[in-house]
Amino acid sequence: MIMKVKRLREGGKLPSYAHPGDAGMDLYSSEEAEIAPGESRLVKTGISIELPEGTEAQVRPRSGLALKSRVTVLNTPGTIDEGYRGEVGVILINHGKALFKVTEGMRIAQMVVKPVTRVTVEEVSELSDTSRGEGGFGSTGSH
Repeated sequence: MIMKVKRLREGGKLPSYAHPGDAGMDLYSSEEAEIAPGESRLVKTGISIELPEGTEAQVRPRSGLALKSRVTVLNTPGTIDEGYRGEVGVILINHGKALFKVTEGMRIAQMVVKPVTRVTVEEVSELSDTSRGEGGFGSTGSH
């Protein structure tokens, strides 16, 4: 499967897999930025993508960045729809106590390309019964 990538500026770095067998490709910042504790910011990647038909891209946090710096993706997973052709941006939030500096070329998130199942919506007056029924949050107990 091929995902086409357009570099929008010189600092734009193509997504890449760090290791064979990785599910996520690293996404890189194309700009310098600072994120204060408790604040969030849209960080540009300098690329736009053309996803294969029938797929979406999910933007997810990098576990090392979250563990070491307490910086993560705010709307995780962020969804990039198949038809979107604008610049890929990543909303980062700083849950830490110190200012976080984003540098150009820094790995800021990962992107996983997944198949999409589209459904037809049908309004009904009743749904089928299940053993769970309407049990929601906490319905299976706390342990």
